[in-house]
Amino acid sequence: MIVVYTSPGCASCRKVKQWLKERNLPYLEKNIFTTLLNETEIRHLLMRSENGSEDIISKRSKIIQQNAIDLDEMTISELVHFIQENPSVLKRPIILNERNFQVGYDEEEIDAFVPQQLRSLAQLSCNASCPNYAGCGKIREEA
Repeated sequence: MIVVYTSPGCASCRKVKQWLKERNLPYLEKNIFTTLLNETEIRHLLMRSENGSEDIISKRSKIIQQNAIDLDEMTISELVHFIQENPSVLKRPIILNERNFQVGYDEEEIDAFVPQQLRSLAQLSCNASCPNYAGCGKIREEA
């Protein structure tokens, strides 16, 4: 199952959800402000980012700009605590599956991230306009 952490009014989040819907990919949406990432998830996210905190934290966020926070000077533990206390600094959407975390920016990245097995099942899934839709329901449920 793919989990997409979103926030209200996020244009990138809408784009990602639309992309997943168009491909019949199952996903669970969670609000980043009501379902906060735990310490393990944040550490994993930081560990997987190629450019350190820049991949997951928006330097344009009000908190960082108003307080002139230097993310590069923070230890991992300080970053984890900072993110937990200020979830609004995270770039959204955050896409998660059983194996890894990724911050999604565009369809190309999302396409590379979604497991091949899910993409294959989604391609086999019928939509309501298909004449064989009733017979394909089982495949649709599996997808």
